[in-house]
Amino acid sequence: MVSGPARDGLPGTVVGVRGALNRYRVMATVVGVLLIVLILVGVPLKYLAADGTGPQRTGEFITTYLGIAHGYLYMIFLVTAFLLSRRARWPMPFTLVTLLCGTVPVLSFWAERRATARVRAEHPEVVSTGSTSGGSTSGGSSSGGPATGGPTSGARV
Repeated sequence: MVSGPARDGLPGTVVGVRGALNRYRVMATVVGVLLIVLILVGVPLKYLAADGTGPQRTGEFITTYLGIAHGYLYMIFLVTAFLLSRRARWPMPFTLVTLLCGTVPVLSFWAERRATARVRAEHPEVVSTGSTSGGSTSGGSSSGGPATGGPTSGARV
């Protein structure tokens, strides 16, 4: 059982970084999927289909309602990414690139992988779940974290 400051959720603690990483990963995935549907499905249907047709109305629906949902969820994504950056103590340039990547379709998935790899490299204790069942299921090494890279490695994916 974890005791003391590692349980309090403060910046740099196991629980604080793990929780922030999980929230960030969920929001990055949701925002990334919505952005792809919005830009690669909704916008082409709205503007390339003939006016008044079913596909054009579908595109109108997607851009209107999914666009609004994406806007609100992107604000939540920004907050979760920023909170993760503070808990994981990222430098400001890395933080800004991570925040901006949420605006480009498909690039948000790369940024999520990059950010997750960096957190796991700099905070290996976050990877292990504390269970005795045998470690990580993410395909990492048996120690539960990346075998290469360190805090200054740039955490390439």
